[in-house]
Amino acid sequence: MSHPRKEHQNIEWKESWHNDYFKWICGFANAQGGTLFIGIDDKGKPKHFANAKKLLEDLPNQVKDLLGLMIDVNFHTTNGDDYLEIIVEPYPFPISLRGKYYYRSGSTLQELKGVPLSKFLLQRQGKKWDGVPVPNVKVDELKNDTFDFFRKKANKSKRLEPDDLGGTNQELLESLQLYLEDEKMLKRAAILLFHPKPEKYVTGAYIKIGYFENEADLMYQDEMHGNLFEQIEQTMDLLFTKYIKALISYEGISRIETYEYPREAIREALLNAVAHKDYSGGAPIQIKVYKDRILIWNDGQLPDNWTVSNLLKKHASKPYNPDIANTLFRSGYIESWGRGIEKMMNYCLEAGIPAPKYSFEASDFLVEFRRDIYNEEFLTNLGLNERQIKAVLYTKEKGKISNSDYQEINRVSKRTATNELTKLVDLFKVLVKSGTMGAGVYYETMGQ
Repeated sequence: MSHPRKEHQNIEWKESWHNDYFKWICGFANAQGGTLFIGIDDKGKPKHFANAKKLLEDLPNQVKDLLGLMIDVNFHTTNGDDYLEIIVEPYPFPISLRGKYYYRSGSTLQELKGVPLSKFLLQRQGKKWDGVPVPNVKVDELKNDTFDFFRKKANKSKRLEPDDLGGTNQELLESLQLYLEDEKMLKRAAILLFHPKPEKYVTGAYIKIGYFENEADLMYQDEMHGNLFEQIEQTMDLLFTKYIKALISYEGISRIETYEYPREAIREALLNAVAHKDYSGGAPIQIKVYKDRILIWNDGQLPDNWTVSNLLKKHASKPYNPDIANTLFRSGYIESWGRGIEKMMNYCLEAGIPAPKYSFEASDFLVEFRRDIYNEEFLTNLGLNERQIKAVLYTKEKGKISNSDYQEINRVSKRTATNELTKLVDLFKVLVKSGTMGAGVYYETMGQ
């Protein structure tokens, strides 16, 4: 690849790397995207810099941590001189660097403040539900403990300037774009995130968990109230102490707890529900826990012209509540924009359970996690006979099983194999039937 002959609005040359250039990456993301070349002088000639290879490894993670962006960094050599090409995509959602918004305009980089910043945010976000001001609520009515909790997390995430974290609560809210200076009012997002009792202003702003023996029988339930930070912490704590079992094992004298579901995947689904919920609907987020699955439901909307298939592909972040999402990002709860679904799938596959299923109908958004039901204890409790258990474990290992495989491993007739496989599909619902008629028919585990 050859480097460009001249700089223009979408291209910038720098001789070496300085941390100030994170501002340029932020500015490109907020404008039309662009490319930053490191190791090229202002005449457009490669100028070797020694740590190009180290930067090639470090930069993507640093940009993800600070800005939440995924960037492409490419290494090039011309006549023995190394240089880097950093490609930044344009972003539909406002991106900030430690709470400051930068924008590439012409050949200059600007920090947006005051009226230009308000215009930019409104243009990018539109008038969103969580950005509407709430009259007659003062900053000192918000919860100090939650501000302290946020400051501690944001200080660790390094996504706000120390000065902003060290200021007053109102100054912190201003830096998070949660306080409208013109109207002297808090946004709805500030109420949900920091008020001790946001339900005074937003009906149904809580989380409900229930344990169900089956669809009809609710065995026990809990409700999490308070602001969103409190709800997230309480829900995660309760799910993994009361609702989700831990399998105990030992390595030497160390006690190892392995949960039926990966904590990170459940947390990601919960954060998605909180950031994307349509709070005007009045219904709480609902989590239903069964012995073999967990359902997380929220009232929500997909972006215009989107279907669930858009979520499953690489996509830009378009949070339904951008102010809530931005604050969760600053706190470090959300790691990077637009990767929640991908991360959930990866966490589940690493844990050896099926990838989550997603469905969206009208305003119902549902995520379903299934535990690994393909173990002897669960299958015995479900009522399978020894032959069926053997066949299911064979299917788990091999990926599929045919009628003739069943006959062979269990030494039974074709009729018995057909009857017992049919029960595994229709009665026990642990296998699914695939393929065409006759010898083309085979059976797979759920979620394959």
